[in-house]
Amino acid sequence: MRHRFVVALSAGVAVQGALQWLGRTYGSTSDERRRTLPGDDLVVAPHFVTDHATTIDARPEAVWPWLAQMGWGRAQWYTARWVDRLMFPANGPSADVIVPELQNLELGDRVLDGPPELRCSFIVEGLEPNRHLVLHSTEHLPPGWAKRGAGIDFTWTFVIEDPGDGRTRLHFRCRARLWPAWVRAVYLVAMIPADFVMARQMMRGLKTRVERTKGDNRRLPTIEDPSLSMMGAPR
Repeated sequence: MRHRFVVALSAGVAVQGALQWLGRTYGSTSDERRRTLPGDDLVVAPHFVTDHATTIDARPEAVWPWLAQMGWGRAQWYTARWVDRLMFPANGPSADVIVPELQNLELGDRVLDGPPELRCSFIVEGLEPNRHLVLHSTEHLPPGWAKRGAGIDFTWTFVIEDPGDGRTRLHFRCRARLWPAWVRAVYLVAMIPADFVMARQMMRGLKTRVERTKGDNRRLPTIEDPSLSMMGAPR
């Protein structure tokens, strides 16, 4: 009995260790993880940092419109429906096309990450079309946790790099600071492995959409097109 317990415990530790590693580093290189990115200064002394990256077979200007329209009530987050149903049941299906009315993202805009009554949103703190997008949040706590003294301060940074070969390197970083210690423990054990699932699905969904439609992007209006009639983002 004791032997089985030790084996089970060892297996659990090994699985958790693998999920922690994947949740922090999936798809990224050691060089990418060492880089300073836009928005890194918004969360000082983070308790955890995750880096994910993927290469997309399309130029940066074909990738940017898909990033600019992300958010709840907008184009969503490009995750698979089973992920939405399991982890984010309030999410609707993600858009499969570029929506011109959602391309007018600006600094200071509020990007929802759930129904407004959940008080779960980001503020756009950094934005350079075809280069980077920085989202910052001090929300994203389960109901009632803030009343117990819990707090969170984190960023999502999306960096678009042009390696010069007609493709795009997309780097997604999360930096988070949490308090008190029990909140850090919960997020460390549960949320970093969950981030592996969510981030991997989001980047795969974005990559698939960009590559599937890149032949049509030449016919779609871009962020620099002055003829676009744009709809204001929620603030």
